[in-house]
Amino acid sequence: MNTNNESMPFLDHLEELRWRLIKSISSVLIGAIVSFYFIDHIIEILIKPTENLNNSMDLQVLKVQGMFMIKWGIALLGGIIISIPVLTYQLWKFIAPGLYLDEKKYIIPLILFTFLSFIIGLIFAYIIVIPFSLSFFTAAGFEGIENNFSINYYFSFITWLMVGSGLIFELPVIVFLFSVIGLLTPAFMRHYRRYAIVIILILSAFITPPDPISLVLMSIPLLLLYEISIGVSWLVNRKKHT
Repeated sequence: MNTNNESMPFLDHLEELRWRLIKSISSVLIGAIVSFYFIDHIIEILIKPTENLNNSMDLQVLKVQGMFMIKWGIALLGGIIISIPVLTYQLWKFIAPGLYLDEKKYIIPLILFTFLSFIIGLIFAYIIVIPFSLSFFTAAGFEGIENNFSINYYFSFITWLMVGSGLIFELPVIVFLFSVIGLLTPAFMRHYRRYAIVIILILSAFITPPDPISLVLMSIPLLLLYEISIGVSWLVNRKKHT
């Protein structure tokens, strides 16, 4: 526990928040610049799921500024992903003193846990959810009508799935934080497991396309993540009482 109980003046809080926002935005911009340097390779990777479909799928640029906006949008998203460790660190350093917690004890595992969870979510969506979703929708075509899609819509579709999956995979991190604060316990999570399952199904339906395959594919890891989160909460509460 933090023994420094002196309250920080309101203006000092605002000043600290300002600097943490500046550092966070700077990290995102630096990450975006790095991502833009490799943008052609990133686009090739994101288009790759369209190459192995049973039903051919052609992407088209329908706006003059289409590819320009796509490249910068993906670069900015890449910057946010790259800067997740910095964003996590800045957020924790801002809120931890107010909670009177020993931030040094949790900061390193929190940063690693947050970044790895998000990356695993991205990989899961890219390898499993996106190929199945594309196969489902391209198979629902009509004879004589070609599967030509706007590249803007395609990237919007897959980035929504990947970012949504990444955020969903942050469930153990959220449980970790709430357990550290004292808002969650393993007993509480076990007691409300049935309600959690319903919420998980709703979240899966909201994130994934409106097809049963994607819903099942997203629900299964979410259920596993909930059980893992119970274990995370148990470990946190165990260490707090030892």
